Amino acid sequence: RLSDIADSKANILLSVNAIIISVCLSVLVPKLDTPKNSHLIIPSFILLASAVLTIIFAILSTKPNVTKAKFSLQDVADRKVNLLFFGNFNRMIFDDYQNAMNVLIKDRDYIYDSMVKDLYFLGKVLDRKYRLLSITYQIFMAGIVISVLSFAYAFLSL
Repeated sequence: RLSDIADSKANILLSVNAIIISVCLSVLVPKLDTPKNSHLIIPSFILLASAVLTIIFAILSTKPNVTKAKFSLQDVADRKVNLLFFGNFNRMIFDDYQNAMNVLIKDRDYIYDSMVKDLYFLGKVLDRKYRLLSITYQIFMAGIVISVLSFAYAFLSL
């Protein structure tokens, strides 16, 4: 659920900044070629740059990081693999996965160790996602504030 919330927030930032970029490129940028609007070049660039950076970090925060592990049935028997994480079994053929899961199910400690490991790494993924989302919000907020201030300065210094 926490991952869904973070993805939803990142998606909102993606949408808002895509709209900002679209409006800037269709309305503001075409007017920058006249000398009377040259004072708007720097504020427009700041707004566009911050929108692009926000989009990049929003994408990074939602981008999945799936490992592609290769392991043998001996690794399963030695309890070296976490079968509960889909990145560890998504490329297995079903019969191998079923046999490996049967080994896991028969060993209570192996099940609990796998669950603990899975929860731990889910927490690591969430930590990375929320850190990137926090950076995304900071870029967005700073970009908007600096853009508004630079537009205000550009208009006041005419």
